[in-house]
Amino acid sequence: MSLSVAQRLALLVLVLWAVAAMLAPWLPLTPNTITLPRILAPPGPGLLLGADDLGRPVLDRLLAGAGTSFTVGVGVVLCSAVVGSVIGAVAGWSSGWIDLVIVRVIDVFLAFPGILLAIALAGILGPGIGNVIIALAAVGWVGYARLARAQVLSLRRREHVLAAQALGLGSARILSRHLLPLAMAPLIVEATFGIAGAVIAEAGLSFLGLGVQPPAASWGSMIRDGVAYMLVAPHLVLAPGLAILLVVLAVNLLGDGLRDWLDVRLR
Repeated sequence: MSLSVAQRLALLVLVLWAVAAMLAPWLPLTPNTITLPRILAPPGPGLLLGADDLGRPVLDRLLAGAGTSFTVGVGVVLCSAVVGSVIGAVAGWSSGWIDLVIVRVIDVFLAFPGILLAIALAGILGPGIGNVIIALAAVGWVGYARLARAQVLSLRRREHVLAAQALGLGSARILSRHLLPLAMAPLIVEATFGIAGAVIAEAGLSFLGLGVQPPAASWGSMIRDGVAYMLVAPHLVLAPGLAILLVVLAVNLLGDGLRDWLDVRLR
C-alpha cells in the first residue's frame, strides 16, 4: 500500500496524537496548575501556546486532552464495532423473526439524530469519560450492525458456507470462522471513520459540560472555556480547534486510502 504525501502527513499526525495520549500521564506536565500572573498570557518562549483564563499552560492541557480524545475515540469504536458486528451478523444469518426484530430496533435508533440521543444518554448517565463512551457506543453500534448484516446476507450463500453447513458446523462457528472474517474489510473502514466521529462527538459533549469534568482537560471543554475570551485571547480556541481539525482530517484521509486499498475494483 503506497501512501501519498497527504496520507503520510496524516499518518504522522495520528502517530503524534497516539504518542501524546500515551505519554502525557508520564510527562512532567502541569495542566491543572493555576498561576494567576500568567492569566490569558499570549504564546511566547516560556509558554508556546500561551495560558488560559486561570493561568494554566494551554500546551500542557492540549497534551492532556489528547489522552481524553484518544481514549474516547478508540473505546467507542471498539465497543460499537464489536457489539454492532455481532448483532448485525446474527440478524443476517438468522433471518426470520430475529432478523425482523433487530432491523426494527435499528430503525428506531436511526429515527433519532445520533448526537441528540447521545446527549440525552450522557445527561442521564452523568458526566465522566466512561459514561461518554457508553453513551456514544449506544448510538454508534447501529452503523456497524447494518453493515455487518448486509455483508452476511451477501455471503451466506457462498459455497464454503454451504459446505460448512453440510458438514454440520454450528451457527456460531460459521459466523466466527467463515462469515465475519470476510466482512472485516468494510467494517474496518467504517471503524476508521468512526474514530473521527467519536472525537468530534466527545468534544461536543465536553463543550456542553456532559463530558469529562474540570479540572480534567478535554479539547471540547478548552474551546468552551475560551469562547468568552476569543477577542482578547484567540489562542484559547484556536489551539484545541486546530487539534480537533488535524486529527479528524488525518483519520478521514487514512480512511479514504484504506477504503481504496481494500477495494479490489480499484487495483
